[in-house]
Amino acid sequence: MKQLFTVALFVAVAMMCLAPTALFAANDTLVIYSSQGTLNSIINADLALATPHKVYKLVSLDSTYVFDGAVTANTSLTVIGVPNATTKRPPCIQPLEKIDFTIPPNLFILNANQITGTFKNIYFLGLATNNQPNNAGTAIQVSADHITTVVDNCVFEEWLGFAIGYSGNWDKFFVTNCKFRNMDHANQYYEGEALRNEWSPSSAPTDTVVMDFNTFFCVNGYAAAPVTKQIVKYIEFSHNDVIFTAKNPLFVFNATKAKIDNNIFYGTYAIGVNFSENPWWDNLSVPDTNYAIFALQPLLTTVAQQFDPADSALSASNAADSAAKLTKLDSIAESMRTIELKNNVCFWPSALTNWWTAWNDTAHWTSLGDQLLTPTWLNPRTTTMFGDKTHWPNLSQSGNVLTDPAFGSSINNVLTGTGGVDGLGFLPWMAQIRVGGVPTKTWGYSLTIVDSTSTHWVPTWPLPETADLQYTASLTSTDGRKVGDPFWFTGAPTGVAKAPALTPNAFTLSEAYPNPFNPSTTIEYTLPANGVTSLKVYNVLGQLVKTVVDNVTQSAGSYTVHVDMSTVTSGVYFYALEQGQNRLVHKMMLLK
Repeated sequence: MKQLFTVALFVAVAMMCLAPTALFAANDTLVIYSSQGTLNSIINADLALATPHKVYKLVSLDSTYVFDGAVTANTSLTVIGVPNATTKRPPCIQPLEKIDFTIPPNLFILNANQITGTFKNIYFLGLATNNQPNNAGTAIQVSADHITTVVDNCVFEEWLGFAIGYSGNWDKFFVTNCKFRNMDHANQYYEGEALRNEWSPSSAPTDTVVMDFNTFFCVNGYAAAPVTKQIVKYIEFSHNDVIFTAKNPLFVFNATKAKIDNNIFYGTYAIGVNFSENPWWDNLSVPDTNYAIFALQPLLTTVAQQFDPADSALSASNAADSAAKLTKLDSIAESMRTIELKNNVCFWPSALTNWWTAWNDTAHWTSLGDQLLTPTWLNPRTTTMFGDKTHWPNLSQSGNVLTDPAFGSSINNVLTGTGGVDGLGFLPWMAQIRVGGVPTKTWGYSLTIVDSTSTHWVPTWPLPETADLQYTASLTSTDGRKVGDPFWFTGAPTGVAKAPALTPNAFTLSEAYPNPFNPSTTIEYTLPANGVTSLKVYNVLGQLVKTVVDNVTQSAGSYTVHVDMSTVTSGVYFYALEQGQNRLVHKMMLLK
């Protein structure tokens, strides 16, 4: 277990701790002031140059940066804000109302395979300069494959579509020290999500999702929705506050390797599921009337085959044999799932549970036909899976409690919209939604209001919830830090210990992924030293059929290559990595 989590965490640590200013020389950095024009026009013009800058530094704090269109990146870029030295307030970006009175939907679009987008110290505001939200906007849109997105110490407010959305395959996300607040669409309770895989049935498997030290406060949809209809190689969701969500905070039913530790889930999944929605999206694949904050299901066949590719290659001579092979595959894949669920805190305040009870009284149910199925921490199916060590030996849970963290007094005012908390109030808003109404006013905590008459308007800072998100209960974590997001106690981003070195210490060659494949697959390898390197593919007769890396000198490091086998026939192949005296060989299968 420890080794599994260390690999993914090492990647996150390395990426988070290398500040862009340490990676690039001064002449690689373009300093941008808010007075220069729209942010998208400045960065897009630079990206169009033969040699664009690598870092875009935002330094203006006296007014917001504005955009009237998207920044579309086909190369790696870093956008970093320089916070106020004393207050730590970051520069802010918001949409500019266009001349036709529309609001641009998306801000940053990462649009080319294998690039990296890094965003640090930025206040992403979804409200436009006319104080109107974009009802379908996305702050960071990832639209290609094998993209790495790093987001650290940013605020996302009132993005009513998604803060971060993606539709590419095998993308990686490292999101730390961020605050997602008031992402509440007035009448779409499945909109307003922090991280969302905009999946289709045949696409968008995910490589890595790491979300640590974040707060999700008043969010309609999901905090983390990698979806898992397609495989996600690794999920980590640790030390987060998730406070008041309409829907389930996590969409990870088919998680195969996951670490969910030290989080606070407070007043989440509040709108529940009504009979017309059951079974539906919130179940993914297994109809059930029990809904939970953390819920697992037996793997979909597609996910099981991707997760355990060696067994998915077993041939079947007839239908009965095929069924037997599938049963074996499912059994092996389920036994390989490795999921840790430790020291999480879950609680629903009495004002919310009393509202559920009143809503589900007999008279209400009879007159409206809208009885709610309300959530639990773990549903019976998930509890059974954790307890069944024969079929799921690597599922472990401990230290999870149903305890009131005891936040400050203003937090529960979100439910009623009173006590200085803006908006309709969560409970009145849910009541309107559940009877088919279309609220004209949303809910939330201290909603930002843009002063459209000011040329030097900036959002309130520090965030209004700063004091009252310090809980007073005695809660225990696995690592000695405060349970949930430590920011509310330290007032600073959580530091991550720097990795001692980025150089791999071993000569390794991964299994091809996917495997079997058609017609292309991905291979990863690491080199502990510089040297002449080759990666070649052979058939079962030992004949060379493809050269991927042709005896070139490569530096020590980690490499990912994509192998296209569309010109050869179906069958078993061997790929060999060589450097000096080191040689590794693995098998893969092409099925056309």
